[in-house]
Amino acid sequence: MKLILKLVIGIAAGILIGLMNIDGVTQLFVTIKELFGQFINFVIPFIILFFIAAGVSKLGGESGRMVGTTVGTAYLSTFLAGVVAFFIAVAIVPMLSTEQAPVAEGEGLQPFFQFEIEPLMGVVTALVAAFLFGIGIAKTNSLTLMKVIDEGKNIIDLVIRKIIIPFLPVYIASIFVEIAAEGEVFNTLSVFGVVLLVAISTHWLWIVIQFITAGAVTGQNPFRALKTMLPAYFTGLGTMSSAATIPVTLAQAKKNNVREEVANFGVPLCATIHLSGSVITIVTTAVAVMSVLGEYSVPTFGQMVPVIAMLGVIMIAAPGVPGGAIMAALGVLTTQLGFSEAAVGLMIALYMAQDSFGTATNVTGDGAINMIVNKFSKKESAAE
Repeated sequence: MKLILKLVIGIAAGILIGLMNIDGVTQLFVTIKELFGQFINFVIPFIILFFIAAGVSKLGGESGRMVGTTVGTAYLSTFLAGVVAFFIAVAIVPMLSTEQAPVAEGEGLQPFFQFEIEPLMGVVTALVAAFLFGIGIAKTNSLTLMKVIDEGKNIIDLVIRKIIIPFLPVYIASIFVEIAAEGEVFNTLSVFGVVLLVAISTHWLWIVIQFITAGAVTGQNPFRALKTMLPAYFTGLGTMSSAATIPVTLAQAKKNNVREEVANFGVPLCATIHLSGSVITIVTTAVAVMSVLGEYSVPTFGQMVPVIAMLGVIMIAAPGVPGGAIMAALGVLTTQLGFSEAAVGLMIALYMAQDSFGTATNVTGDGAINMIVNKFSKKESAAE
């Protein structure tokens, strides 16, 4: 919650500085935005490479059938959550924005200097490399490479925790300095308050859908099962971390008649691969950003399907820190939707404002996923 408060202060300060539009001060913040935005773009491929490779490499010692069932169910839930969020967002969000004005390019607001930081690899290259090395390590049980991947993951996690997250309020402030100086800030803010409510409402809708589905598959009362998982929801709301909520999620999943061996494997795995709440937020806020910024048009379903499909993959093993999922997803938004630095900054601000709700949705849905996996694993055991 301290981070959210800092982000709010950053937004307010950015708006005030942008409205005053003092020469030199405004230019300083535009320079900060340019440099830090490039640093984030430089780090994104490493987030994808090390975190996904680390997650995939740990699957080698488990039952292939159990892994396949859990991963498949979690991915389907994440993908369908994104689809539902898209249709809700395009039905509501465009009505909130009354005007669209193109963002000025190269007019007035220029940084003191430009310093280009080229990423060492593209997002898709990082994704392919992550699966290549992750699967290779799992199959060969290469302890040396696994140590390299794990230590790389620890370094990038440290960068996120100690550099990116602490500096986000200043970065967000610099984004709003530019937006306010260009005269678009009030139209932007009028939309985003409602967008957050739309995202959170969609979270709750998807949780209900998940448990109704799990109840239909397992024959259990879905609302009783959902009530059992509420401690995990509120823990996720407070911790903003799926990993930190694992002990509570594990205990509550077992109370929903999930066998111990299934829960002990499925809950920690889902904490890194099942991000339905995060995808709902990203899809909803992406539609909002594209509706507000005049350089974009509201995306079509055909445009968003590959984005949603990629999000479900690219956020596997996203770091267990606040905002980890959006950091991993920025590569998709920039390459697939062409998001500018202003659009990226708005996405980060919106995502962080509700990160705890997205996390709570992720961990609560993990309970439904494990109920379904438990049912299928029983059938498989009986067949054998």
